[in-house]
Amino acid sequence: MLHLYVIRHGETKWNKEKRSQGRLDSALTHKGIEDARSLGERLKDIEFRQMISSPSSRTLETARLVKNDEQIPLKTDDRLMEIDLGPWQGKTEAEVKELYPEAYDAYWNEPEAYAGEGGETFLKVQSRLMEFLDDLERQGENGNVLIVTHGVVIKTLYLLCRDASINQLWDPPFIYGTSLTILTLRNGKRELQLEACISHCS
Repeated sequence: MLHLYVIRHGETKWNKEKRSQGRLDSALTHKGIEDARSLGERLKDIEFRQMISSPSSRTLETARLVKNDEQIPLKTDDRLMEIDLGPWQGKTEAEVKELYPEAYDAYWNEPEAYAGEGGETFLKVQSRLMEFLDDLERQGENGNVLIVTHGVVIKTLYLLCRDASINQLWDPPFIYGTSLTILTLRNGKRELQLEACISHCS
């Protein structure tokens, strides 16, 4: 059985500014750095077989802070990247709402109808995440795997665990920076054990 420890990257400057990141990047804030270190301390007694991160700099920085000096193999996988938000990337939430009112409304209120013009849909995120999980299980190994990824990817993971529709994407819980989700993966069955825990955060 695989035990997946899934974390979101630490808080970034653009998170604080409510600016869309997607495939673009911004640096971790002081809180993001400290929360990642605290999570590393929380997980220090767990033996991880490997660590897999989105290749974005904010996830890689978070991974290295959580990993600290532990000798955990770290690799990247593009399928863990955040949703591609196309022309929204780099713009504030207010700017996106003004420039793309219909798409913005669909994004938050009817995710299945969000067309992802210039980027990708939630269905595309779900498809690549399912492929990643299937490949991980196909390796046939057991143990603990630490995964560092992004908010929309984790929300999509919840849908897969619950066999829920994309329109339920924004149902609770909220995915804060460095929040910890734990699930088991066996014979294609995904079972949540812990959801978006931030007990280690300042």
